[in-house]
Amino acid sequence: MDIPDDLIALERAAEEQRARLAGLEGEEYDAQRRAWREAATTAQAAITDHAAAVGAPRYDVEMAVKRAVRHAEQDPAE
Repeated sequence: MDIPDDLIALERAAEEQRARLAGLEGEEYDAQRRAWREAATTAQAAITDHAAAVGAPRYDVEMAVKRAVRHAEQDPAE
C-alpha cells in the first residue's frame, strides 16, 4: 500500500508528542497530553480521509502508516 508522506509525518508528530509525556507530572503532563491528543486526532482524521479517498479499509491504512513510521525510525546500522 502506498502511504503518502504527509500521513507518515502526522503519525510521527503524534508519536513524538506522546514520547514527551515521559517524566512529566501535574500541569506539564496535562498540557503535553493535550498536545499529544491534538496531534493524534489530526493524524487519525487524515488517515480516515485517505482511506475513504482510496477506498481502502481504514484499519489497513492506519496499520500501514504505523509500520512505515516504525520502519523509518529503525537505525539501519542495527
